[in-house]
Amino acid sequence: MLNEKRIVITGAGSGIGRATSILAAGYGAKIVCVDLNDSVNSTVEEIMHNGGTAIAVRADASDETAVADFITQCVTHYGGIDGIYANAGVSGGRKTLTELTVEDWQRTLAVNTVGVFLAIKHSVPHFVNQGHGAIVCTASVAGLRANAGGVDYSASKAGVISIVQTTAYQLYGTGVRINAICPGLIETGMTKPTFDLARERGKEDRIGQINPAKRYGQPSEISEAACFLLSDRASYVNGQALPVDGGLSASHPWVFPRT
Repeated sequence: MLNEKRIVITGAGSGIGRATSILAAGYGAKIVCVDLNDSVNSTVEEIMHNGGTAIAVRADASDETAVADFITQCVTHYGGIDGIYANAGVSGGRKTLTELTVEDWQRTLAVNTVGVFLAIKHSVPHFVNQGHGAIVCTASVAGLRANAGGVDYSASKAGVISIVQTTAYQLYGTGVRINAICPGLIETGMTKPTFDLARERGKEDRIGQINPAKRYGQPSEISEAACFLLSDRASYVNGQALPVDGGLSASHPWVFPRT
């Protein structure tokens, strides 16, 4: 599905980014795995152990110089770039509105929103020049409706969706596609506090119960959607915010039936 595609994936050291890097490499892609933490090296080691192709880059996805550099590394190392998955993100700390500081907002927006903008900004010239390219961004169901995250996190992800929709039209006629994935509750390092608290209280079976699938999701379930959107199989999918959430965003909040 992604044979010989040259793809940059940020946040590749854990969670959704790690799962997508491994899956995309398994589909034949050559990956530049980017993460601020050295756990990115273990992602690359697993890919190579399984016969795939990848390099690791430790970088801050919210730093413009670093972003320009890891995209250039992809072009230099692999001879070009065919796709980028702007996935790196932070939870925002789950503070209430009145607890949030300007510094909290700046950090959350820097990674979740500005980081996405930078990935697009520095990859688009390559894509436009060659007449093709796929951009995928991690948003969230929190960017679609309330009650799925804090104010700063939700606003940052709504910003990602808006960037994707607006950019799709700014890339009119170029052959470059851009889409967002809106995960629901996925078991990752970011959501670990939620899962840990539920398990401490003996309520693990209630995690994710408010969506029609009645469960939480795994990073592998997001990675399949990401690989599809990065592939030519999604050639007519553009400017979309795709929820992968067990059906959570299909409705407004509701009271689930007791059994």
